[in-house]
Amino acid sequence: MSDDANEGKVTATHADINARQEELDREIQDAKEVFDSLFSTRKPKDGWAGLSSGAKSVLKGTAAGVISLVAQPIAGAQEGGVTGFLTGLATGVASCVALPVTGVCVGAYQVGRGMANSAEAIRASRQGMQWNPTTREWYYYYLDQEWNEVQEEEAKLQGKGSTVSQEHEAERKVKDREYYDLLKVSTSATAGEIKKAYYKEARNCHPDKRPDDPEAARKFQELGAAYQILSNEESRARYDKQGKPETNGEESLQKIDPLIFFSVMFGSSLVEPYIGELWIANTADSLMKDVAKDQFDEENEEMSEEERNRRAQETSQEAKLKQRKREVKCALNLRDRIAPFVDGTQDEATYTLFCQEEAMKISKGSFGEVFSTTIGFALQVEADEFLGFSHSFLGVQGHVARTRRNVNSISTNFKIVGAGINAAHAGRKAYRDVESIQKGMQRNESQNADDPELSEADAAMATQTLESTLPAILELAWAINVRDISRTLKHVCKKLFTDASVPMEVRYKRAEAVRILGREFHEIGKAVAQTAEKQDTDDIRARAEIAVMTTMARAQGQDVSEQDTEELIRQAKMMKATRESQFKSTTS
Repeated sequence: MSDDANEGKVTATHADINARQEELDREIQDAKEVFDSLFSTRKPKDGWAGLSSGAKSVLKGTAAGVISLVAQPIAGAQEGGVTGFLTGLATGVASCVALPVTGVCVGAYQVGRGMANSAEAIRASRQGMQWNPTTREWYYYYLDQEWNEVQEEEAKLQGKGSTVSQEHEAERKVKDREYYDLLKVSTSATAGEIKKAYYKEARNCHPDKRPDDPEAARKFQELGAAYQILSNEESRARYDKQGKPETNGEESLQKIDPLIFFSVMFGSSLVEPYIGELWIANTADSLMKDVAKDQFDEENEEMSEEERNRRAQETSQEAKLKQRKREVKCALNLRDRIAPFVDGTQDEATYTLFCQEEAMKISKGSFGEVFSTTIGFALQVEADEFLGFSHSFLGVQGHVARTRRNVNSISTNFKIVGAGINAAHAGRKAYRDVESIQKGMQRNESQNADDPELSEADAAMATQTLESTLPAILELAWAINVRDISRTLKHVCKKLFTDASVPMEVRYKRAEAVRILGREFHEIGKAVAQTAEKQDTDDIRARAEIAVMTTMARAQGQDVSEQDTEELIRQAKMMKATRESQFKSTTS
């Protein structure tokens, strides 16, 4: 046999060995993935985590064994009849014994690892370190560092989402360039350049700086309208392709900001430093942007499945980053609020007085008593938990505070479910009533075609029926808001209390300051709630109408302050009371 033939056989043998090795590696990797998904083998934080991990492994192993005992004979019978059934039964019995035993062994191993890690956990916890559940390591957390990270991630996300080329030596072709000319930018300008140009031009043509120019207000509004369109990726792309909207209503609709609506609807800017923008407002904003994106895609070209998945992932990342930014910003604001007490500039009496004044200001605003009690309870219970685990025997007071928080969380969840059921019931009832009224209107129109008063009365009745659902809807919205505020402040306080940029003594002082602030907010909020008038359907309707008006006015570039909206709401209530009084006097 020639040397070439021998060499060929050796090469073939090596290829077979490599192929078998690769196949074996894949099988081992698959088996490892199945094992890891079935049994918990990650590094436990401490003894309690090891015990929990071990118990899960035992339970999963037992459940998998029982399932295998039932499934394997059935699968064997389907494939091989009686022989397959007997083979499957044998395999199932073996799995039923082996899997629980494996679970017990893995569980014992995890408990042992957890006990071994307990000393490290105690030492790290005393040093103020935090446990990272992803990397399974202890680390030091820094509040200012996370704020920098959030800003960097936000900048990257905005850069990634921009569809306009940053290489803009040449002008891009667009259908209309009026808005670009107003801002004095290129049609290929980046989002950052547009923002910078807007602030520059806004300062130059602001009515306060040009009191002698009768056109200043109009120019300022036009500038704001241009920025609203060009600062949004979807509306800018639509403007570039289609030009200005044909009607003012369409243009205003593109610029509606749901954050403004919910800000007017749910209240005071005084609470924003503590809780940021509510989840319900951010969700509405995201939904409107998604609807705008979908409409734009339908108008232009069909999106691929890959593009849809990418967009969904970007939306999810944006929502998580927005919530993270909200929590970090609130933690920074809270740090500034309590700084005078923490650094010793204010004594406890002076600081308590400040907290009381702050709580009174908030409680006097719209829905102020709800904000005050919710914020107060959340702050107080988080501070009690942090101080309780470090300052009480065996952390008893910390466990008590945690139990209070969990009970309150369960109660809030039940309220959301109850409010959701009530809102759904009210909505279905209103839908049936309105449908009945519409059918009656159609009959009346055919019988009394010349009687406009009849149709107006039916329309008013339908409107009144729909408005009757407002209290139930508002109750649901507030139940969601309460849970959102509580969860947000839980993370805010954790960031504030675990900030390793200051020693533990300062962190304890921060917790004491937050506890005082929460106590005063909660007590004053409860006191105000006892005397506050409950909002009826007319009050809610008035606030909703003013919220819509304010949103539309802002969309058109008008400057409407919180004081303006509250005054409009007050006037609407007074007009309603006057009408009721006049109606009573005419009918008596």
